[in-house]
Amino acid sequence: MPSVDIAETDVEFVVRTELPGVSKEDVKVHIDNGTLTIKGEKKLETKDEKRHRIECAYGSFVRSFTLPQDVDVEKIGAEYKNGILCLSIPKLEKAKPKQIEVKVS
Repeated sequence: MPSVDIAETDVEFVVRTELPGVSKEDVKVHIDNGTLTIKGEKKLETKDEKRHRIECAYGSFVRSFTLPQDVDVEKIGAEYKNGILCLSIPKLEKAKPKQIEVKVS
């Protein structure tokens, strides 16, 4: 199960997932009915070799998160670099905080 950090700014949510040893081609990101799903597989290389110890986790994984309704799913960005998947999920304009000036008379 990969580790995930979720942060929020005024304009977006940022999801960072640690996927060491997982190739970009083995990672899939889906959004369906307000649920973000990250699927993938860390494959064990099959070589004819004698293994003395296997401590690393291998196999398939799935992580799912419910997204707030105020995000723009059409503009989600994804970047995969050095085993870290970073998703930027922008907020809709109406959800961004606005500052209103108060006039004193």
